[in-house]
Amino acid sequence: MSLNAVFEALSHPVRRRILALLKHGSKSAGELAAGFDLSKPTMSVHFAKLRDAGLVEVDRQGTSLIYSLNASVLDEALAGVLDLGKFGGAEKGDA
Repeated sequence: MSLNAVFEALSHPVRRRILALLKHGSKSAGELAAGFDLSKPTMSVHFAKLRDAGLVEVDRQGTSLIYSLNASVLDEALAGVLDLGKFGGAEKGDA
């Protein structure tokens, strides 16, 4: 998991809304897209960003893509933010 990819994925309001919809259970790409006034190619880009960041898992069922939330990646990213030692940043007393 790349923290940068996770936070890049979370930076867009459409992708955050997709994740919020998935909190209530898995949905097909069509079900998710129906809630947005965006083209299929635009929605595909948003889905790909979420998938690449590991925030969603995708299962193919026939011709449908079913998306489900991968909350563990989000939990790991938030834990990483809280554990500043993971970033290899400045230690106490460093200038």
